[in-house]
Amino acid sequence: MSDPHLIVLFGATGDLARRKLLPGILHLLRSRLAADSRIVAVSMDDLDDDGFRRFAQDACREFGRPVPEEEWDDFAPKLHYVNVADGPARLAEVAGRLEEELGGAPRRLHYLSVPPRAAVDVVRTLDEAGLVERSRIIMEKPFGTDLESARALNARIHEVFDEDQIFRIDHFLGKEAALNILAFRFANGLFEPIWNRTFIDHVQIDVPETLSVSGRAGFYEGTGAFKDMVVTHLFQILAFMAMEPPTSLDSSSISEEKNKVFRSMLPLRPSDVVRGQYQGYREEEGVSHDSETETFVALRAQIDNWRWAGVPFYLRTGKQMAQGARIISIAFREPPKSMFPAGSGVGLSGPDHLTFDLADSSRLSLSFYGKRPGPGLRLDKLSMQFAMQDTARAGEVLEAYERLILDAMKGERTLFTTAEGIERLWEVSQPLLDDPPPVRPYPVGTWGPNAVHQLIAPRAWRLPFERTWRDPNESGQ
Repeated sequence: MSDPHLIVLFGATGDLARRKLLPGILHLLRSRLAADSRIVAVSMDDLDDDGFRRFAQDACREFGRPVPEEEWDDFAPKLHYVNVADGPARLAEVAGRLEEELGGAPRRLHYLSVPPRAAVDVVRTLDEAGLVERSRIIMEKPFGTDLESARALNARIHEVFDEDQIFRIDHFLGKEAALNILAFRFANGLFEPIWNRTFIDHVQIDVPETLSVSGRAGFYEGTGAFKDMVVTHLFQILAFMAMEPPTSLDSSSISEEKNKVFRSMLPLRPSDVVRGQYQGYREEEGVSHDSETETFVALRAQIDNWRWAGVPFYLRTGKQMAQGARIISIAFREPPKSMFPAGSGVGLSGPDHLTFDLADSSRLSLSFYGKRPGPGLRLDKLSMQFAMQDTARAGEVLEAYERLILDAMKGERTLFTTAEGIERLWEVSQPLLDDPPPVRPYPVGTWGPNAVHQLIAPRAWRLPFERTWRDPNESGQ
């Protein structure tokens, strides 16, 4: 990455910047993955350059990789602060001075770590500061709350920035395991020929969370689990799983194949959706006592094309659930007839599964039946597992935001969402938004309302696992 950059970080004192963005930018610069850059932090806090540098140092110490003092001393002078109240003129002045330090005409990267309602104001500020040329902007979710608002938001931003300058971020797709889906599917002759309706019975994308919405109720009341997680995260993962082979690995080809998946999705029927709310949610600070906001959603999605017709995709996510996980499970069809006698164990553990774990540990597993050692012909469910920690390159894994920031600096759009894609997803979602099913209560620490079992029947949810992942620390034993 040879192009120097001016990075303008809006919302620079917020939680995302503190936990992910500042430590991530520091790592990209000190590892030389990104070229020399200057960072302009923009926020509403009453700080000066030195005050923000202390804030950033505390954030990087708490949430980032260990940094030698001399490397921090090299990074700190690259950080500068502008208060929002000082207006576009002050931002233009500081940006101009830092670009002179970088020399020539450096590229600009603007990260909008701000609520969606503030995004248009930030875009206007960048325009008035003269910082649109040579720039790219990264936008945080949600990208609208329905089809009408998504179209309006895109139209307002397109008044200032071209679509190829806009990078709508989904940190789920920045994870190593998400890219491994592409490698697994398209680099191996074993799996792509069976990646279709003939061999696959159904797919599950399951992202339960143990966290509550405490402290975020003001945001969450206006979104809920579906708008917060499904449209911007789970549907994007679905596209990676279901897309056709791209003509090449360039970002435009992959984006086009993802958009084809979205165009093929059937509108969501309210009868195919279960909404839930954990008990105690209405007592959270900032939540209405009669709130109908869902903290849980499970649904059945259908892709109406030759590859996937008739194969259901089951998606589930929620707060205050039994455990946190990020799992994709592909269930293969079972043999049409079994030659094994009753009592052999065939069928007792369900179909064979290929499972991707999108957690930071980045694991995958293939389960299958095999003979139990000893006399007779008794079968057990076995599995082959791979974990990123098993490799000698585990230390080279980039954190999701680091990867995505670096990709945006390069202009690489593979892991980002297009305006067409996001508008199509809201179009698919509109029947659900117009007529949402009732919210069902569920106890904290469970897997959601009981109705989720009727949604997937006669199949069963893969989580919780009956078998545990192998501990990577035990590899080779």
